[in-house]
Amino acid sequence: MKPVAGLRRQIIQSLALMALGIIFLSVFGSYVFYAIAMAYLPDSISETWVPSRVEMIWIVCTIIAALVMALFVAVRLSRRILTPLNSVAESLRELAEGKLDARAFMGRYSMGETTQLVRDFNAMAERLQNMTREREFWNAAVAHELRTPVTILRGRLQGLAEGVFTPSSDLFQGLLRQVEGLNRLIEDLRVLSLNDSGHLELHQTEVKLAEEINAVIDSFAPQLHAKGFRLNPLLDTTMQVWCDAVRIRQALMALLENACQHADPGTLTIHLHHAENTCYLSVTDEGPGIPDDAANHIFEAFHRVEPSRSRKSGGSGLGLAVVKAITEAHNGHALCQRTAQGGTTFTLAWPVSAAPVSH
Repeated sequence: MKPVAGLRRQIIQSLALMALGIIFLSVFGSYVFYAIAMAYLPDSISETWVPSRVEMIWIVCTIIAALVMALFVAVRLSRRILTPLNSVAESLRELAEGKLDARAFMGRYSMGETTQLVRDFNAMAERLQNMTREREFWNAAVAHELRTPVTILRGRLQGLAEGVFTPSSDLFQGLLRQVEGLNRLIEDLRVLSLNDSGHLELHQTEVKLAEEINAVIDSFAPQLHAKGFRLNPLLDTTMQVWCDAVRIRQALMALLENACQHADPGTLTIHLHHAENTCYLSVTDEGPGIPDDAANHIFEAFHRVEPSRSRKSGGSGLGLAVVKAITEAHNGHALCQRTAQGGTTFTLAWPVSAAPVSH
């Protein structure tokens, strides 16, 4: 890409060339004028300080030529400077009126800082439009996720109030599960919102993470066994890890719930180990696997590998986004990889020992 000269440099060059042009016209033009006048019209040269008629005509022509040159430079500079600035100003007014697709144009002769200003403005407008679209998508997705359990609760409670349903422990257990689902959804939304705003608080201590993981496995074991999963914990019980144990448990629960919802029944391996001062916590299933193109977006909120999945076959769509947020809050990263056997491995990696992360 050809480098563009700075606006200040262009202004200095243009004004310098204009000054040189006027000086050349005045000085050398005068030499030429008097040389011609002395050769062909010697009587037209005034011998006093009052110019003759011919000399007056030359002076007027010189002034007009200098004004034309100055006007040309001024128009050229103003076109290069004001055209993109006016375009940005007009686009800003359109943005203020809610027209998020407004874009500024550089113009054919724009240069330097004005060109960069237009590019930066268009990038900002594009980002603003994308953020608005994301916010609209989030609002619609959150409304959809909240509507289903609220509708079920309302229907069951209305049925109880009108005597349609007979009160029973099974009915109340179902209502309790819906409330718990709502509570998890609200907590996931809270974590993501705090992470996006940079206010996700971590209470980090040095813990034996294997004990925390075993507690999560024990609580999830009945649910996973009922779905046909066999648990295979491979945990380094000697590791002392600096982390927020509550948040890591939350991330692991999200991974196990994701496996319970989407993975094929089989062996589910939970592996905890460390290498080069990095802690690795992974959950590996036996299938059906995730396409490589989908693995790049699997940790995005409300992303599902199969768009046709409904709530009854998938979760809220926030679990893996929460996993990523918690891992990044620990100065780590989350990975999704396809295994050689056709399954999927979700891995959390963060420093084994580090200073507390402040937000």
